[in-house]
Amino acid sequence: METFILILCILAAVLVSSFISRFIPRISTPLVQIVLGAVMALLPIFPRMRLDPELFMVLFIAPLLYYEAHTINKVELLKGLRSSLSLAIGLAALTMIMVGVILHAAWPMFPLAAAMALGAALGPTDAVAVSSLGESADLTPDEHSILAGESLFNDATGVIGFQFAILATVTGSFSLPQALGEFFVEFVGGIGFGLIMGFVVNWLFESARRLGWETTTTRILLELFLPFLIYMVGQNILHVSGILAVVSTGLLVRFDHTGVGPNTSKANIVSSSVWKVLSFSLNGAVFVLLGMLLPAAMGTSWRDRRVSNWMLMATITLVCLTVIVLRFLWTASVLIFTKDHETGSRRRITSKLLRSAAVMTFGGPKGTITLSLALTIPYMTDDGSAFPMRSELIFVAAGVIIVTLVLANFALPLLAPSQSSEVPAQQVEKSIKVLRGTVRELSSRITDENRLAIQQVIKQYNHRIAKLKSRIGQYSPKDFQDLQVQTMEWEQDYMEERLSRIEEAQDQLEERIKSEDASIEQAPASTQPAAQAEPSTEAETVADRDADAQLIDRRSDRGDDQEELLNLRSQEQAARRILSTISGSLFHLDRGGELRWRAYTARRRLRGLLHSEFHRLKHLTQPIDKDRVFVAGRHLQAEMNHFLIEKLYSELGKGRFKTEDLLNTIINHQMIESSAEGKTEYAGMPAVRDQVEEAKREGYAIELGQIQDMVESGEISRTTARKMRRNVYVMQVDADSAL
Repeated sequence: METFILILCILAAVLVSSFISRFIPRISTPLVQIVLGAVMALLPIFPRMRLDPELFMVLFIAPLLYYEAHTINKVELLKGLRSSLSLAIGLAALTMIMVGVILHAAWPMFPLAAAMALGAALGPTDAVAVSSLGESADLTPDEHSILAGESLFNDATGVIGFQFAILATVTGSFSLPQALGEFFVEFVGGIGFGLIMGFVVNWLFESARRLGWETTTTRILLELFLPFLIYMVGQNILHVSGILAVVSTGLLVRFDHTGVGPNTSKANIVSSSVWKVLSFSLNGAVFVLLGMLLPAAMGTSWRDRRVSNWMLMATITLVCLTVIVLRFLWTASVLIFTKDHETGSRRRITSKLLRSAAVMTFGGPKGTITLSLALTIPYMTDDGSAFPMRSELIFVAAGVIIVTLVLANFALPLLAPSQSSEVPAQQVEKSIKVLRGTVRELSSRITDENRLAIQQVIKQYNHRIAKLKSRIGQYSPKDFQDLQVQTMEWEQDYMEERLSRIEEAQDQLEERIKSEDASIEQAPASTQPAAQAEPSTEAETVADRDADAQLIDRRSDRGDDQEELLNLRSQEQAARRILSTISGSLFHLDRGGELRWRAYTARRRLRGLLHSEFHRLKHLTQPIDKDRVFVAGRHLQAEMNHFLIEKLYSELGKGRFKTEDLLNTIINHQMIESSAEGKTEYAGMPAVRDQVEEAKREGYAIELGQIQDMVESGEISRTTARKMRRNVYVMQVDADSAL
């Protein structure tokens, strides 16, 4: 029960730290968690904490390093692998030797082997702290990959070096060939076992997916089980480095990238979410545990009156300076002798190179692994005497941990200010390129049957492109407003020209009707009534009949002309109403307070009103039925809309307006055109609605294909591709849930 309460207290401290960090953003979350852990250790209400190093490695470090290795940018890691290994092996070994030699020379009370054990414990950097550096500092991809690679591989060096230094202190003997041989077996054996397990895991998961056995639950449980299994088999059964085995497996595992489909997408989303929660919890627990261990680790020596506290502080200062100076010189040398990726030549010593070396120096803090190793120092040697300076060595290790973590928290933001709140423009541009390629591919698949559905999906893609462009300052609402204004001006010009043709046709028709009326009035009477009719010749009778037939035809034509005139007057009234609406909209548009624009729109509106009034007085007629005017307006709007679509298409490629804005406007007008024809009530049409969902799925598949093409061509990194794929997976699952 005490252990369970302790676990709950640690998780509660992790949760509280996430809230506290919001109010003190300049203090990193790991430091807040260390302080909370120290407070918990000092208060008597919390259970006391004792660390089992083996349990700590398998329970915390193994899953965290597996997740870090699995999510790391593999391309960047390979680029900096040589530098990472030089830090993980060379610098760790040099730190072990130099700390031991300098500490023994300064205070001979520290035996050389015991001092070297301290140096070995200070060799590994804290992988958990390194992984969270990006939140407080803006590291370059090279810096981050080198630091991450070092934290993945240096544990084996530190652990093996520490074991042999302790063995030399306890037994009084040391064999360099034996040490190198065991280091080689553990290092190479751990990597080899991890690579084999990586291939096995990929084959296992891909086979289960192919056979239809994979479910989200089994996938997540097996994936969570992997790091624990691999570490325990490698460390306890094969006697190789379990940490390196876990790291190698995490680097090689790729089964979550080889499947495409709704089920795989759901499993990937759930897996990513579970690992994020687990990673945050374990990260926080590691630092809370560190805080809980520090008071006890430092208190024994601090309260010991036989040991000068000033000597302890001086020892911490000396060891910190040794570790920091050695790390700075080593990283600077690595950067100097590493060829530049762009020029292919060695780098020159510049302020930028020295700043990068300083960033990587302070970006390698010590952490819980260092303290867990120090706490495993035995109390007794083989001859029965007490281990020399055990408490003091633990005190110094704890002090160096605190100093390096504080320096990482405050020095890194000064050397590399964080810009995490800003969206990388290059990454956004790559996303826009993917979306544009998807729009082009979808556009090429339009047919008469799926036109409405694909237009709706393309419209959504254009909105996404506009949002992305606005995030990097490439999109301005004013650009779209300018297009709207231009569209309405085209509408106004078209309708004015159309109204002019209607009026001209109306005038011509009225003149024709007047001439027909005059000819009808001048026509001779056809025949008299039968009772009063005088006898006539047969020729006269035929002529009268022809005259009557012509008169009837003229009257019929006059009736048709009257109907056509009524239609023209209906079109005229409808056109004037449309023009009035357009003019009103243009007048009220915000054009930055331009007086000339206001005057221009007001002048055109007044001219239209005067022209309309003059024409109404000139052709004073009976009012026309509203339904007839409405029908005429629908026809005119359809004609105008068709004209605008052709006009907008002609603007594509000219560069006057943004392509996304033009496409959005075209799609809107096409949907209006289809609506006028009664074709877009797709909300109530299951067939069209299903086509929209199918078009969405096609778009997501095209997106994934575009992303893969960019990865293979080297345009984007695998880390960027993974983030982009995750967004697509989320939308895929959302679309499937809607179905």
